[in-house]
Amino acid sequence: MRETLIVIGLFVMAMALRSSRKNLGRKLGALVFLFATFSFFYFISGNVFAGIAGACLWFFLPWIELLTHVRRLRMPLNNRLRHKELPNPSFFPNAIEAAAGMEEAGFEHVSDCGWQWSGMQQHFRLFWHPEERAIASVCLCEQEEVAFAFISVTSTDSSGRTWRTTNFPFAPTLRCSPSLKWNRVPCERSCFHEILDDHQKFLSRMKINPADLRVPNPEEIEGNIESEMRSQVDHNLKSGIIQLSGDGHFQYSRRGLLFLWCQFIKDMIRLC
Repeated sequence: MRETLIVIGLFVMAMALRSSRKNLGRKLGALVFLFATFSFFYFISGNVFAGIAGACLWFFLPWIELLTHVRRLRMPLNNRLRHKELPNPSFFPNAIEAAAGMEEAGFEHVSDCGWQWSGMQQHFRLFWHPEERAIASVCLCEQEEVAFAFISVTSTDSSGRTWRTTNFPFAPTLRCSPSLKWNRVPCERSCFHEILDDHQKFLSRMKINPADLRVPNPEEIEGNIESEMRSQVDHNLKSGIIQLSGDGHFQYSRRGLLFLWCQFIKDMIRLC
């Protein structure tokens, strides 16, 4: 009975810590989950190695999704943005504040558009600022019952390299092309003014002269997003992460499934 109560207490403590608003608390909760799982298998078997193996099962759970769902996905080589109305803002409580922050910072609204990727709906609200030489966007993502929003600020230098600061909460599901440099900030940082400040510091840290940045053309922003995605797809085809499946679509290869598993592990460890 004592061992049962210990395991139950550890799981309750882990869930409490995982609900913390502090990043450190959530990470500690993940460690307690692992220790609780170790304790469960150890008390049942009386073997330390069985406890370690049981705790490691958490890291192999993503393979259920990878082998049952992701392996069957077929995604278009040339996806096209379509103009569409934004979804109900009640699903995205931070999106309205983010768009308002962009307008307060002098960014002008360009368009609302979106596309679909294998069941996931992505909606973009795009802004631009000629003096900042930057494009800002708030992206709303919907997949089944999961919904989240993230902010990005993007600049392009004279050599064609793209510099992006974003609070995207997950590890990328495709490798970024060499011309795209990411600056990921914590996902709880949802204030646009802070993200814009992070982007300016990022450019300064990378020794990018603001005068060398291109002034974006608002009429080309949507086309640039499509071209960037196709460039990323081509880069992952060359890397072997994805492979052609015919009929203008691609799918993840075995190497790609292993890559996704590593990305899942990164998310499990980082926990935002």
